[in-house]
Amino acid sequence: MTDLPTALTARVPRLLDAMRSVGTGLEPHSTLDRICETAARLADARYAAIGVVAEDGEGLSDFVTYGIPEEVARRIGRRPDGRAGLLGALLREPGPIRLADLTGDPRAAGFPAGHPPMRSFLGVPIRVQGEIFGNLYLAEKRGGAAFDEDDLHLVRVLATEAGIALGNARLYEAARQRERWIDGSVAVTTALLSGGDADEALTVVAEQARRLAGARAGIVLLPAADGSGGLEVVAVAAGERPAGAAGGGPAGARDDDRSAVLGVVVPPESPVVDRLLAGEAVFVADAATDPRMVTGLGRRFGPSMLLPLKSGGRVLGALATPRARGARPFSETERVLAAQFASQAALALMMAEAQRDRERLAVYEDRDRIARDLHDLVIQRLFATGMMLESAQRTPLAPEVRDGVERAVDELDITIQEIRTAVFALQQGPAEAPSGLRTRVLREINTAAVPLGFTPAHRFTGPVDTAVGELTGKNLVAALREALSNAFRHARAHRIEVVVDATARLPDGTDGVRLTVADDGVGIPEGGRRSGLRNLARRAESLGGSSRCGPGLGEDGGGTTVIWEAPLQPRT
Repeated sequence: MTDLPTALTARVPRLLDAMRSVGTGLEPHSTLDRICETAARLADARYAAIGVVAEDGEGLSDFVTYGIPEEVARRIGRRPDGRAGLLGALLREPGPIRLADLTGDPRAAGFPAGHPPMRSFLGVPIRVQGEIFGNLYLAEKRGGAAFDEDDLHLVRVLATEAGIALGNARLYEAARQRERWIDGSVAVTTALLSGGDADEALTVVAEQARRLAGARAGIVLLPAADGSGGLEVVAVAAGERPAGAAGGGPAGARDDDRSAVLGVVVPPESPVVDRLLAGEAVFVADAATDPRMVTGLGRRFGPSMLLPLKSGGRVLGALATPRARGARPFSETERVLAAQFASQAALALMMAEAQRDRERLAVYEDRDRIARDLHDLVIQRLFATGMMLESAQRTPLAPEVRDGVERAVDELDITIQEIRTAVFALQQGPAEAPSGLRTRVLREINTAAVPLGFTPAHRFTGPVDTAVGELTGKNLVAALREALSNAFRHARAHRIEVVVDATARLPDGTDGVRLTVADDGVGIPEGGRRSGLRNLARRAESLGGSSRCGPGLGEDGGGTTVIWEAPLQPRT
């Protein structure tokens, strides 16, 4: 201290305060702001800036300023990239630069329109753990003087302290970043293994990837369902459009990214698909201009990561996290963390798939056991009981007893048919039943039960869900609706029976399905309206079938029986 010039010694307390200020806080960007402000105050400069060197050493990835008002910064527009001028010189030859008038230096490239005038200039490199992190720039010393050796000495000391502070901030941010990605992986694993909806779980993967990568969208692609060998977009999480983003649309509003992307198939001839299915990651500097992006979706995005969802040597699909056009590229750390996240998501997908397979197998085994028990035990016992009753019919019995036994045998036959229908249903896969004909028929019956005041009896024969074609099934349901409506509006029925038989044989020998709707109502009056019956006939005839009416369930054939039948697969 005693060897320092008096003027410099007087500024040492300010330097110590500046160093203490620089060392507080761990958030990287606020640390950069604090260094700029502290350096400007220490050297009595009007303006200060820090240019952060890009990972590849070519240009600047960030540029933080102090002293330039926001409206002036907006007027200037794009911030310097450090590839030319004095900023580029400091990148190529890291070392202190002190100029009394930077406009006269041959390395200067001039200022953009709207930039405030600057003459005096001081620049020093900032090193973090021995490597160049960026450069600290000071301009326009107050009072019109030039920066002197004392300024340079103090700023270099401050830059050293800034390097330590930025190193700590970088380590802290890296730890926080890893923690966020780990939390995201846990959220994805939980969602996938929770046993919930698979589409929702994939959306969680997309949303977590988008959020963690700071991307415009998160996109999950799986092998295309059409078997083409391409990749289909099955889940999209779109972020809000940043202010000033390219592509139009209001700032801050969610745009149409999701609807425009979901369901798109990237063809197998795409070079990107080829690499992803080979288990290789693809990093794109600008998706809008990269020729490998063949679908046209890339026109709305900028820097992008496309990562294979790979686990155990198996590629399940891909994960894409594109940023908005003009956004900064992904750092090496972000690429590594995203690749680890994709691997974890792929492992969770495989575990979820295995879990669903186990649950599905357990359901199949249980259904097979129930079907086997119904067929081998219940039906056999009912059949044996029916045989005993038929044997009893052959012995001398009172007429009323004989009639009772006959009715019991008929009821047993009906029960056996219903159980066989249940066996057919149990033998179908879970994915078949919800949209099957059986479900639609039951829905119509339950709907008709409200106005009727009772639920019609029903019975299915044969593999109704698997044998009946979609067109025939659609018309059968419509015919059932018409028949039940007629029974409610005109028949005043107290009993209705619905039978759907998928083992019927049509008069011409064709395999068909037969719908029978019988009631105990008043029957069809002579001269009454028959438009409904004509509708039924037209439906059947359009498929190559027929429709007719017969006696009903009431005493002496009272009521009406509608018989509607058509081929299982309509003739073309």
